[in-house]
Amino acid sequence: MNNLLIKADNLTALKYLLENKNLKNKIDLVYIDPPFATNGNFRITNGRASTISNSRKGSIAYSDKLIGNDFLDFIKQRLIFLKELMSEKGSIYLHIDYKIGHYIKIIMDDVFGMDNFRNDITRVKCNPKNFQRIGYGNIKDLILFYSKSKKSIWNEPKQKYTEKDIEKLFPKINKQGRRYTTVPIHAPGETENGKSNQPFKGLYPPEGRHWRTDVKTLEQWDKESLIEWSNTGNPRKIIFADEQEGKRVQDVWEFKDPQYPTYPTEKNLDLLDRIVRTSSNENSIVLDCFCGGGTTLKSAHINNRRWIGIDQSELAIKTTMKNLELTKENLISPKLDYKFIDF
Repeated sequence: MNNLLIKADNLTALKYLLENKNLKNKIDLVYIDPPFATNGNFRITNGRASTISNSRKGSIAYSDKLIGNDFLDFIKQRLIFLKELMSEKGSIYLHIDYKIGHYIKIIMDDVFGMDNFRNDITRVKCNPKNFQRIGYGNIKDLILFYSKSKKSIWNEPKQKYTEKDIEKLFPKINKQGRRYTTVPIHAPGETENGKSNQPFKGLYPPEGRHWRTDVKTLEQWDKESLIEWSNTGNPRKIIFADEQEGKRVQDVWEFKDPQYPTYPTEKNLDLLDRIVRTSSNENSIVLDCFCGGGTTLKSAHINNRRWIGIDQSELAIKTTMKNLELTKENLISPKLDYKFIDF
């Protein structure tokens, strides 16, 4: 499949994609950052995007005038088509404002099913503000993460440990100066048969528990000095800090918006990289039907995914093309090749 950049109303474009038998049920990842029902216009002036929805300077990049039930109906129609395009292992990330997000979640529960809700991700988008108003300062927005089924692609993301993390989580230091911690080699639950209830060095698992692995593996760990024995003879597995990929990613992400965006509401490339790498594989198809300045497409391209971008704004398409062209400067990126369709 060719990468596709489509200039059209996205509902029209999604219907067009559904008519293609090679695309229906083939999209592994959808990321969308639709309008937030702000009732404003977003503009570009001298190549720089305004971050204020009611700015009167520059050319209009897109209008965000749908509000209330009209906006919710607008989103639901598109979600229904997106679900049809998604593969059984597909996921969707919908980026939305905190003011409207809880309404959107109800719609996504209806379209994708409550059982396929995966996360409500808080994205820290900016530094604290000191606006005078009744209410707490807002530094976040919301990403709703759903899968089409329980078979969704999941490449476990890891976040590097900080120095404080390492000191806290790996408090011990061996003779070689390596930081480590220890964990029990047994787990809850008894087994009557099998290899996880046999004696290890003359010891049986504590009552109500079983060994986490077979005795042969435990003996190999002990031979390699990967088991630490306490003064009371209690064995624990040694975990070295320098052998760990990092810590598990949680549901609060700090990816601040670009300081000088080329398109309104432009998102952080590292944010998209995390989503693309986690919920798609190489050569998966990634779809963004509100592609704006093309950050999703750029991330998909850099990470060797195929992609489809849709937007009806002339300025969005021009900005996307320009940003995609910049990836040519990266020798690691695959060859840039896509088909442009203008309805």
